Parts: sequence; C-alpha cells; structure tokens
Amino acid sequence: MDETANQQKEINSLGYELIILNAIAQALNREVDLDRALQVTLTKVTELFNLQTGWVWLLDEVTSLPYLAAALNLPPALADHPRRMEGRCYCLDTFQAGDLDGAANVNIITCSRLQWLEKGTRGLKYHASIPLYAHGKRLGVMNVASTDWAQLSPQDLRLLYTVGDLLSISIERTRLFARSIQIGAIEERVRLAREIHDTLAQSLAAISLHLETADALLEEKDPAHPARPAVRQALALTQSSLEEARRSVLDLRASKLENKTLVSALLDLFERSAGENGLQTHYQVSGRQKRLPSRVETGIYRMVQEILSNIIRHAHAKNVYFHFQYAKNRVLINIEDDGQGFNPADIPGERFGLIGLSERARLLGGQMKIESDPGQGTRVALDIPLIPMRKLSRPKETSSK
Repeated sequence: MDETANQQKEINSLGYELIILNAIAQALNREVDLDRALQVTLTKVTELFNLQTGWVWLLDEVTSLPYLAAALNLPPALADHPRRMEGRCYCLDTFQAGDLDGAANVNIITCSRLQWLEKGTRGLKYHASIPLYAHGKRLGVMNVASTDWAQLSPQDLRLLYTVGDLLSISIERTRLFARSIQIGAIEERVRLAREIHDTLAQSLAAISLHLETADALLEEKDPAHPARPAVRQALALTQSSLEEARRSVLDLRASKLENKTLVSALLDLFERSAGENGLQTHYQVSGRQKRLPSRVETGIYRMVQEILSNIIRHAHAKNVYFHFQYAKNRVLINIEDDGQGFNPADIPGERFGLIGLSERARLLGGQMKIESDPGQGTRVALDIPLIPMRKLSRPKETSSK
C-alpha cells in the first residue's frame, strides 16, 4: 500500500513539474523580444512557485559586465534605491567564478544586497540563484525570493534550474532574432545605396553635365541671354541634389558600423585619428551597451566624425577626451579638447561645420551644445533621445589612453 502511495505521489509530482514547465515554455515560445521574455519568466515563476519577487542579471555581450535586465516586485529598499542593485554581490561573484554551475548548486542563499538592511525589505533576506547558461556560455543569473522558504523543496530548486535552461534558450533565441533583423537592415541599406548610386546619382550627374554644356554655349554665344540665370539655377539645384544623393549613399552603407557596435566603431575612429595626427585619446564608456536604430547609430557616428575632424584641423590640441554614456532614454556624448579654443560668437558656424552638426542633432530629436573660450579648449555635448527604456544598472566605467 505504501509503495502504491509513493508511486502515485511521484506521478503527481511529475505532473506538477510538467504543468509548470509547459506553462513557462508556452509563454516563452510566444516572445521574440528579450525584455518581454525575461518579464514573462519572472511573472510565471513567482506565480507558479508562490514567490514574492525576482530579478534577472545578464552579462553584457560587449563588456561581459553584469547589468540588471529585468525585475518584478522589488522591495522598497531596492526599488527606491537603484544603486543598491548595481555592482558586485555574492551570487554574481559566485556565478562569474564558475561555482554556480549545475542543478546541485541552485540553493537558498542570503542576499548580500538585503542582508544588512532593516527597513523596506518586506521580510526578504534570502533568494535562490539560478545560473543561466547556453552551450557552456555564461549568460547571467535569475534570482527569486520569498519570505517563506519552507515551501521550496530540493525538488523545486531542481525544477527552477530547468526553468533557467528554458530561459537561457529563449535569451539566445531572442538575441539571434535581433541580430537577424540587424543583418537584414544592413543588407537593405546596402541594396538601397546601390540603387541610388546606379540610378538617381548617375542620372543627376548626366543632367549636371548637360546643364554645364548649355551654360557654356550660352556664355559663348550670348552672355546676356535671359535663359542663363534659369540654366545656372537648375545646375546649382542639380549639383546640390547630386551631393545629397551621394551623402545618402554614404549614410546608407555606413560601412564603419556594419560589423561593429557603435561604441567600438567610435573608439576605432578615435584610436586611428590619434595615431595619424599625434593626439592622445582618453575615453570613458558607461551604461549598458546595446544596438540602437541604424538611423541613430549612423547619425551619431557622422557627428562624432565631424567633431573629431574639426579638432584635428583647427584646435591644435594635444589631447581629446571622449565620454559616451547610455543614460536612461538617451545617449549623452561629450567630446573635449585642450586646444586653442575660440569664441563661438565671433566665428561663422560654417567654418566648424556647426550648422550641419546642429541639423543632424535636430533630425535625431536631440541637441548639440558647444562651450569654448580662446586658449581654454572646446567642449561639444550631444544629447540624443531614444525610445523609452526601462531603468538599467550601469556597468563600471572604463577608460583608456
């Protein structure tokens, strides 16, 4: 009788596990967005395991630094003080040291972020840490917390590890999907650039040549001919349109960004310019690095390229300082040099390309500010807004000379 009861208990337990895994798998299979996949998993896990809260750390694909990728029902002590969810902690250190591998290591541990807090914790002091791996590659850690851990058995912890496997697969799938979209966008830009070059640009070049010929003939036969102003205006418009078409081709191709992140492309630009022109570069990158819309990345790259070109041509600087920050809902860029400086009110904007830079910033919905004084160097600040994003932690700043 006891054996039959035990078998029935095992069957019931197995059925319970399958129900949970099936519910989470179905939810994840509907998601191709990483943020939603993480949020769906936290919601399902807290609901099905009767837990209070949870959060997910992921390792940045570029810097390998951990950042808070998703959170659900954080206690006030953490939700109201975001900096407490930044930096190192016991479970992250354990994970990055490789000591959180395998279902046997999924255990209930004291949360080092809550351990010494007395208020605002909602009674939370412990969490289970579930490592996230894909093909041996470390992705991050999922933490789930409850005020009553008596309800979580070793079997539940093993089940959470399996849930972590499902989430890891989903993370890789959503990232691959995002990369495929990026690759498709690059291919489409290249195709459009080729079409503009082969059709519109060549047609405008031919029209420009004919108008130049017509203007030359009119000048030779009748310099005062009433048609000459119209011909010259048409020629100027055609040449301007041709220049815009060529600029569009360059922007669409954006070759510097095709196989690189925006930050790596910009740092390459600074390093290359430093080597060629004797400038010492100093840079900082902060915030979670992520892909931005191609239009935004291209616009930012062109603006930074123009600013750096102006420094090289006019500033006579020895050092240039570059700070790139992924802030909440925006990208902030500061470029500063120790050159001769100038009075912005006394120098035409065209000389330093200020009009073109300001227009590019405005086209992206942002703004550009310039601070400079003779002998005091120049600082250019770009503020480019992005689509609203959730609050993320900032990886540790890096610098290089």
